[in-house]
Amino acid sequence: MGIDLEAGGRNKKVHRTAPKSENVYLKLLVKLYSFLVRRTESKFNKVVLKRLFMSRTNRPPLSLSRLVKFMEGKEGKTAVLVGTVTDDVRLYKVPKLRLVALRVTETARARILKAGGEILTFDQLALAAPMGSNCVLLRGPKNAREAVKHFGAPGVPGSNAKPFVRSKGRKFEKARGRRKSCGFKA
Repeated sequence: MGIDLEAGGRNKKVHRTAPKSENVYLKLLVKLYSFLVRRTESKFNKVVLKRLFMSRTNRPPLSLSRLVKFMEGKEGKTAVLVGTVTDDVRLYKVPKLRLVALRVTETARARILKAGGEILTFDQLALAAPMGSNCVLLRGPKNAREAVKHFGAPGVPGSNAKPFVRSKGRKFEKARGRRKSCGFKA
C-alpha cells in the first residue's frame, strides 16, 4: 500500500502564501498588492507581496546611513523598503529623500522630514506608482544579526564563529584547540 497523495505529489516548494501576523493593516496591504500582482505584469509588485509575507528575521531593519548610501546618484527616485528604517547617529547630514517603508522610527522620521524629504505608506505608493516605476527596492542586511555570528563550528581551522562564552579573558576557553601545548591549535 502506498500513500494516498493529492494531485501534484508531495509538496517540495514550501513558502508562505499569507503573512503569519495578525496585523489587520498588513493584511490590507497584502490584499492590495495581491490585486496589483494579479492585474499588472509588474515584477516589483510580486517581490513586494512576497516580502510582505516574510518573518521579521527576513525583514531586517535598514539604517538611515545605508539608505543614503544606496540612494546616492538616484535622486528623484523613491526608496522602497518592506521593513523598518532606523536612525543612525553617525550620519551627519541627511539628504532629501522620498521613502516608502512599513515603519520608520520616530527619530529617523524627524530627520528625513526636516531635510525636506517625504515618507509614504505602501497604499500611497500603490496609487503613485502602481507598477513600481522610478522605485529602488531595498533590503536590510540579513546577516547582521548577533545570532549569525555564532553560526558554524568554533575551533575548526579557518572558522571565525563566535563562541558562546561569558567573557574573553585569560581563563576562558584558552586551552585545548587554542594553543599547541594543549592538544592542538586550530
